[in-house]
Amino acid sequence: MSGNEAGTGSASPRGGGMFDSLITRFVNLLLAAAAAITFLLGFLVVADVGGRVLFNSPVKGTPEIVSMSIVIVCFLIGAQAVRSGSMISTDVVVHMFGKPGHDFAALLSGVLGTAFFGLIVWGSFEPALHSWTSSEFEGEGALRVPVWPARFVVMFGSALITLIYVGQAVSSAKDLFRRRSP
Repeated sequence: MSGNEAGTGSASPRGGGMFDSLITRFVNLLLAAAAAITFLLGFLVVADVGGRVLFNSPVKGTPEIVSMSIVIVCFLIGAQAVRSGSMISTDVVVHMFGKPGHDFAALLSGVLGTAFFGLIVWGSFEPALHSWTSSEFEGEGALRVPVWPARFVVMFGSALITLIYVGQAVSSAKDLFRRRSP
């Protein structure tokens, strides 16, 4: 899928039906949440800098909140990057082999993306559960920030990305095998 298709706003870049439409709506909801978090972080950072400069009293917990929020925002927008085809790719090599090369590269990308983000889901389940049950916090002093929201967003964001990569791999495999059949 080219970068031009990403910004069309259609329900599904590949025309996959109701499931893709549902995924697209959910991904757009996550994008809105990431935008809201980023917008609010801007106010927090301005308040922290202003408090530090003007009153010699920064907003407590700002570094911890910002660091957790950056992780959350990255995994909230990751699904959109994969779904829209905005991940980094080497089009020069792929275009040398035409449509079959593009389909094979998309299949390989789907398989490798599924494996990578599937491993993240698998590896983050126990730490997310532990951070919830043990009330794990980041920071010390007046404001301690809970870690579990970031850990669960990493896990669920990676699960959604895995699901999108599985759909990409299946769709690319269909395209590749359809091309081979007479």
